[in-house]
Amino acid sequence: MRRGTNGFSEAGLCKPPAFPSGGGGLDSTVDDYHAYFRMLLNHGMHGAQRILSRPSVELMTTNRLPSEQLTAREAVARNLVHLSYGLGQHGGWGFGMAVRTYRGDFAPIGQFGWDGGAGTTTYADPHNQLVGILLTQTGMSTPDSARVIHDFWTALYQAIDA
Repeated sequence: MRRGTNGFSEAGLCKPPAFPSGGGGLDSTVDDYHAYFRMLLNHGMHGAQRILSRPSVELMTTNRLPSEQLTAREAVARNLVHLSYGLGQHGGWGFGMAVRTYRGDFAPIGQFGWDGGAGTTTYADPHNQLVGILLTQTGMSTPDSARVIHDFWTALYQAIDA
């Protein structure tokens, strides 16, 4: 069976990529994102079912950068804040996601999640027990995407009645 350059054969079957990407090309829904982040906020529980162990969730959602890397990363982020409209102002990294280690805007320390290159942003906030999800799919090729994400988080946190 002959395969084309796109990985599909004439019969419509596909083959695995030469170099799989752990984060590239993932597809999901808002409901799936929400369920995943609610599970993390619930220490690995989805309803009555354990999905991840509590220690796994703690490893994922706690900063793992050593102090010298954390200091360097925070300095770079703060020096570029005028270009990023606040994106990247979280500080640290857990296993697979950003972890807020300082308060640079409305979000409290401990918030975790990630921004995607296609204009998406999803974070969970253990302090306020909330999940914020914005799926724009506009890419990060212009400052407009960063501004939309910044405005989304600003509006979300300003709406909280403490």
